[in-house]
Amino acid sequence: MAIEHVKDVEKSGNEGLKDLEQPFLESKIVVDSHDKEVTNGVSPVVLLSTLVSVCGSFEFGSCVGYSAPTESAIREDLGLTLAQYSMFGSLVTVGAMIASFTCGSITDFIGRKGAMRMAAAFSTVGWLAIYFARGALLLDIGRFLTGYSVGILCYAVPVYIAEIAPSNIRGGLTTLNQLMICIGTSLAFILGTIITWRNLALTGLVPCIVLLVGLFFIPESPRWLAKVGLEKEFEASLRRLRGKNADITAEAAEIKANVQTLRKLSKAKLTDLVQAEYKRSVIIAVGLMIFQQFGGINGISFYASEIFVAAGLTGNIGTLTYAVIQVPVTMIGVVLIDKSGRRPLLLVSATGTMFGCFLTGTAFLLEGQNMLLQWVPTLAVSGVMIYVATFAIGMGAVPWVMMSEIFPLHIKGLGGSMSVLIKWLGAWAVSYSFNFLMSWSSPGTFFVFAGFSALTLLFVVKLVPETKGKTLEEIQAIINS
Repeated sequence: MAIEHVKDVEKSGNEGLKDLEQPFLESKIVVDSHDKEVTNGVSPVVLLSTLVSVCGSFEFGSCVGYSAPTESAIREDLGLTLAQYSMFGSLVTVGAMIASFTCGSITDFIGRKGAMRMAAAFSTVGWLAIYFARGALLLDIGRFLTGYSVGILCYAVPVYIAEIAPSNIRGGLTTLNQLMICIGTSLAFILGTIITWRNLALTGLVPCIVLLVGLFFIPESPRWLAKVGLEKEFEASLRRLRGKNADITAEAAEIKANVQTLRKLSKAKLTDLVQAEYKRSVIIAVGLMIFQQFGGINGISFYASEIFVAAGLTGNIGTLTYAVIQVPVTMIGVVLIDKSGRRPLLLVSATGTMFGCFLTGTAFLLEGQNMLLQWVPTLAVSGVMIYVATFAIGMGAVPWVMMSEIFPLHIKGLGGSMSVLIKWLGAWAVSYSFNFLMSWSSPGTFFVFAGFSALTLLFVVKLVPETKGKTLEEIQAIINS
């Protein structure tokens, strides 16, 4: 993991998110005695760099959303069995899981821009493989490559944004990463209802191309340049990001001091995570990731159209509804996270996902018993929409925020890597098994997911502390008390 980024994440977890209440483009300027501007706002270069990098987040969303509207068409055109398509759908998580082992070292070795460029190249090859596929093999290769790309992008993009943004707007800019993932997913859902699966694969190339071209026009992260000892490039990058008239002396000195301090810390070992003083942090981070995934989110999002078809609706209606609702609800969650706190959002979210799964499971139960058939589509759609909305408000984003806050500085990178790995393991297990579970029992599948949401409530009540407005030192004191 990128060690110099640890302090930034630490700050952004408590301070950066508070900036959500400030306009993204707010600029506070003072003039010092040397008539140089000191700006805490966003410069055009920072804005451009953020917009280019979140094309990677959009690509992430496109990959995740691709399989939901295309299942029936791909299986029919290529003659795939249920098992073959389940393998295809889940391979994006396998690729991302493997990438979780290497994303930190790659991003440190070739830089943030280099990692994003490499990911875009992998994704380009992957989409072309899917487009030209005439059987399961090339289809699976393409899906795996796009998944590996996603695994790198989900780390490199937020790291890059956090490292280039001024501290007072870091939280606001970083949240664009999650928002663009949702937009990419929603657009894939919508386009998948009106164009063929092969053409939908070609649309996945667009953010890759924009990212590859845009990377030539934005600077590398100054913190990475400082870490690798490129002093001239570091100062040039920071000055370009802050503006030619900005006084970067204090910020440059702080970055250099932070890099030097973090270099002196002993390298964390895997065995450190089992020590008593870190046990609760590990349990909280890993537990939230497990409950996030085993609540069923990837099964529901990957195969949304098939859920609605099974409930007696057209896949297009359900998919479009899903696509429309998740973006505005995600924006609401972003605004609420520092106003209501982490625990309330998690509790509301888990309650909502439990109720949504219960409604959907009830719809399938009624359908199986040939009872109240006129209510089945309404219950199924309502349940899935409640699930999607409440998941986006809390369980979608809060576990990532908590992960950045609860680990001590020197094991934050290792703890974060382990949490990401657990997340992708859970995503693979759910996405691969979902179709088989639905074949076993549609109502049973959603009642199982409802059960995990109920366990999430207990977990949050018993073990998860409130971290809103607290320093990292205060959080550690609470965890270890």
